[in-house]
Amino acid sequence: MAEIERLSEGIAWIDLSFVERDRTPRWAIEEGIRCHLTGMSLREVSKFLEQYGIKRSHVAIHNWVHKADLQPISTVSEDQLAVDEKMIRLHGQKFWLYGAVDPNTNEILHISLYPTANKQTTRWFLTELHRRYHLDNVEFLVDDADYLGSVLAEDGYRFQVMQHGNRNAIERVFWEIERRTSSFANSFSNVALETAQNWLEAVAVYHNSRQS
Repeated sequence: MAEIERLSEGIAWIDLSFVERDRTPRWAIEEGIRCHLTGMSLREVSKFLEQYGIKRSHVAIHNWVHKADLQPISTVSEDQLAVDEKMIRLHGQKFWLYGAVDPNTNEILHISLYPTANKQTTRWFLTELHRRYHLDNVEFLVDDADYLGSVLAEDGYRFQVMQHGNRNAIERVFWEIERRTSSFANSFSNVALETAQNWLEAVAVYHNSRQS
């Protein structure tokens, strides 16, 4: 329970405006979301809440996480960002994961899934990242990924190709996400892109709460 208490301190507010009726106490919904973000499966959360007399299915708990629409909120503290793209598998389906991490704080600024990887999806990711954080003076740290370097060069961004150093921040984040995808895959019989994206954003919120 210490991990849950730490998360409660790290997330000051979970928006529960999606709750339309009081069938489930709000404290139970919030605690259920927090438990899932700490790594408990949906079924484990369901059993955990039963101890307090709250009987809700794993599907209901999944819907809480989905409707809460948790998204990472951070600020760029340095003049560098580590970015990367990586193919991951969920239930045998291929998705391409794009992420941006502040190497100074190790916080996830933005994370997105796409059904394919090409220059267009790379531009979508970078455009959304720039829209959120206005990155005119930021240098991007990349490896030799297929599209990031070429798109950054074509679109006039500053970037540096490196394999280690500050760029390791994104590698550590991707390793953690890959580890967590096993529990995600065990929670669903199929994977929709929107569902996977929402889950990743919730994981990013949890990850950032542990960096302070």
